[in-house]
Amino acid sequence: MIKLWMAPGGLHIEPGQIEDAEAMARLHAGGFYRGWPREDFSAYLIEANTPVLVACDAKRRMAGFAMLRLAGDEVELLTIVVDKKWRGKGVGAALLKAAFEDLMMSPARKMFLEVDAGNAAAIKLYRRHGFAEIGTRKGYYPRPDGSAATALVMARDLG
Repeated sequence: MIKLWMAPGGLHIEPGQIEDAEAMARLHAGGFYRGWPREDFSAYLIEANTPVLVACDAKRRMAGFAMLRLAGDEVELLTIVVDKKWRGKGVGAALLKAAFEDLMMSPARKMFLEVDAGNAAAIKLYRRHGFAEIGTRKGYYPRPDGSAATALVMARDLG
C-alpha cells in the first residue's frame, strides 16, 4: 500500500524513490547556497532511517520534498525545500504535516531541525507548526560571500 497525502495546487505527497535523487539534487541546489549532490540523495533514499516525502503532481513533477533522519525516539528534519514557483502556497506546510502523520507509528517523540536565523519565512512556518527555539549554532551555514550564518536549533514534541 502506497502512502499518499493531499497537498495544495493539485499536488500530492508520497514517499521518495531512488529515481528522485536527480530531481531532489536540482531542487536542493536551487534552494540552498550549497546544494547536496545526487549521490548523497541516492544514498539517503535507500536508507530505512532517512525517509523522504516528495510533493509532486500527477506526472511526478516535484514541487518540494522533506528528508528526515530517525534515531531512536528522535527525528531530525535534515532538509526541506520547495521549488521557488510553489513557495508561499502551503507546500512546505503540507510536507511537514505529512511527516508528522507518517511518524505517528514510529518510536519518534521529538523532532529537531536547524534553520538559518535569517530565513524568516522558514522560521515562521516552523513556529506555526509547534517548533520552538532551543539553541543556536554560530557560523553553521556558509554564505556565498565567505561569511557564515547562525543556525537556530528548533524542536517540537511529536506526541
